[in-house]
Amino acid sequence: MRFIGPSCTLGEGPLWHPLRQQLFWFDIPAGRLFVCDAMGTHQQYWDFGEPASAAGWIDADNLIVATASGLNNFNIGTGGWSNLCPLEADNPKTRSNDGRIGPDGSFWIGTMALDATPRAGAYYRYKSGKVERLVDDVSIPNATCFSPDGKTAYLADGSRQRVWRWSLNASGDPVGEREVHISLKGEDFYPDGAVCDSEGYLWNAQWGGSRLARYAPDGSRDQTIELPVSQPSCPAFGGEEMNLMFVTTAREGLSDESLEQQPDAGKVIVIEMDVTGLPEVQARI
Repeated sequence: MRFIGPSCTLGEGPLWHPLRQQLFWFDIPAGRLFVCDAMGTHQQYWDFGEPASAAGWIDADNLIVATASGLNNFNIGTGGWSNLCPLEADNPKTRSNDGRIGPDGSFWIGTMALDATPRAGAYYRYKSGKVERLVDDVSIPNATCFSPDGKTAYLADGSRQRVWRWSLNASGDPVGEREVHISLKGEDFYPDGAVCDSEGYLWNAQWGGSRLARYAPDGSRDQTIELPVSQPSCPAFGGEEMNLMFVTTAREGLSDESLEQQPDAGKVIVIEMDVTGLPEVQARI
């Protein structure tokens, strides 16, 4: 286990770009996008001028990036971006949060209040140039990921301490009702970002719990990796063999005493895993 990158206030949205063999991630309140290689070298960053939180890869040169006001096409080479569509742009009290590309190439993205006001956000899906609202009354959207067979979407509302599963049809559209997949009710930590491995197990970063937990397809907990920071925010598989786990973390809200005890809070944790992940799906914009 090692750390890379700077200490972010709220690190989020790790994305391993399979064509570039690079890791991208965000510091949400800074509106900053970072990139580096698997060893943490050749690092650079870009500022969006507003909170930014999640991305997907379009091709070798472009990302789709979610910011507080919209979804954008970001060119890695030039550092320029163009707006694809607004995302609650008329609501200055919300921002984007967790998101990931679905099995059909659509972008699933959640929003939340800047001050975490309960149920002020929603879940959306960007597909074929249009944004569709999927879920209302969301407080802290998280754990957005998909089973390897493309038949299940996973979503969470951190404040409710639940991760849901949602069946998908052959076109990647959700069908039926969401069902509770994982419940952390009664715990003093919360489900944050998640990713599925190649065996179909879900890895969940648990905010306030100093841990990364693996869950079987039936929702039972399989194993736990203890972490040296209390606020892990999101995991992503990457590396040449897809056996590295990158976990973003946060310093936000930690006391001076806590920061002394966890000086690497806000950096990205890199863990060599015994299980591999799958490359992120290419975004279709």
